[in-house]
Amino acid sequence: MLYYSNNLLFSGLFIRPGFKTRETTKRSQNSTLSPRTYPVATQISHLHPSQNREMEGLPTSPPAGAYSNGHHNNQNGTTQTDHLKPWKSHSGGARSRSRAPREVDAPPCTDFDKAYFQSYSHVGIHEEMIKDRVRTETYRTAILQHQKHIEGKVVVDVGCGTGILSIFCAQAGAKHVYAVDASEIALQANEVVKTNKLSDRITVLHGRVEDVQIDEEVDVIISEWMGYMLLYESMLGSVIIARDRWLRPGGLILPSIAVLYMAPVTHPNRYAESVDFWRNVYGIDMSPILPLAKQCAFEEPSVETISGENVLTWPHVVKHVDCYTVTVKELESVTASFKFQSMMRAPFNGFAFWFDVEFSGPANTGAPSSTDESTKTNPSGGHRRKRANPDEALVLSTAPEDPPTHWQQTMVYFYEPIDVEQDQVIDGSVTLTQSKENARFMNIHLEYSSGGRSFVKESVLR
Repeated sequence: MLYYSNNLLFSGLFIRPGFKTRETTKRSQNSTLSPRTYPVATQISHLHPSQNREMEGLPTSPPAGAYSNGHHNNQNGTTQTDHLKPWKSHSGGARSRSRAPREVDAPPCTDFDKAYFQSYSHVGIHEEMIKDRVRTETYRTAILQHQKHIEGKVVVDVGCGTGILSIFCAQAGAKHVYAVDASEIALQANEVVKTNKLSDRITVLHGRVEDVQIDEEVDVIISEWMGYMLLYESMLGSVIIARDRWLRPGGLILPSIAVLYMAPVTHPNRYAESVDFWRNVYGIDMSPILPLAKQCAFEEPSVETISGENVLTWPHVVKHVDCYTVTVKELESVTASFKFQSMMRAPFNGFAFWFDVEFSGPANTGAPSSTDESTKTNPSGGHRRKRANPDEALVLSTAPEDPPTHWQQTMVYFYEPIDVEQDQVIDGSVTLTQSKENARFMNIHLEYSSGGRSFVKESVLR
């Protein structure tokens, strides 16, 4: 387990995200590293962004009449943020602006934020995400499905990474795409854009969405902002700020809706592997290690892949997010009450969390939604993710019964399992709050009762 310090990452490694992950594959069982753990990217210099651009062959200041990435050198050599200059259309005239961008209150960039952005400078993280075909192909399909809203329009890609979604949008006919990323992977994205001869249609902005300048309204915002357990990393806040700064009325946000689910799970094999193992180690009784083994295995959330067979009940909606209306304040603390009824007799080992996101049309189109309306008012409603017909919105699901993704599922295990009978009720509440230590961390507070016994479980996604 690695923790962020104020200015660096301990032990010379970084994790995206910063907490333990576990896969049930043979490969991961033979490795102590998380699938999102990589050596620090030594090839990325820690020089000032303008120096990095010069080293990478990027200009340190924009050519006259062209867009800059929001940072350029003034005459005395210092770097400043300035408004973007209008790019030239094919007809030779500067594109007109419908109105100035709206002012919003933006949080300061903390040392934790800087460490977070630095962690995304390593290509391995982006390789893992791009190789997640469920994720990447769903986004490409969504872009093509909404091509009529993208073609000839202005798009912002929040957290563009290597620029793949920006390029998908350009291929779908976007008039111009602003690809924004605070990580130095933006330098590589810029080179990818140039290599694919799209520099006239994609502008890479190296900086936070909260800080870069775009002097016009945009028609579309696209972002792959979801963290483990949906809200971990707090990147949705940047999408909200982009929406409030630049999105025109009636514009499109992809994805448009997100739903976080939870359910009780049984996973006795996990308990046996991590705890019971110490009862007999090559004929040696190592049971004194059991308390420490339980703490190390189950104190903090674990990201791993489970199957639908591990789930004891129908899932429950913890949070329904409408990306057109959600506020930053709303995400600071989320509380949901739950009541489950076990469908089988089994050991109850903990709770699993997963999410769906939906790529529906603009808020004012009235396009059919794949999310059952009952999940908004009745969180115990059905778990609907599949499209009943092609006109319904496309959904990307990380549920246990669906094809696996790099998000897997987030597990909160108990130190001791609880035996439950078929039809036994499990009720309680869950509260998710942004950590005061670091808003990108998440505090989890679970209160639950079953069989006349009550319990409390607290943990932190770091």
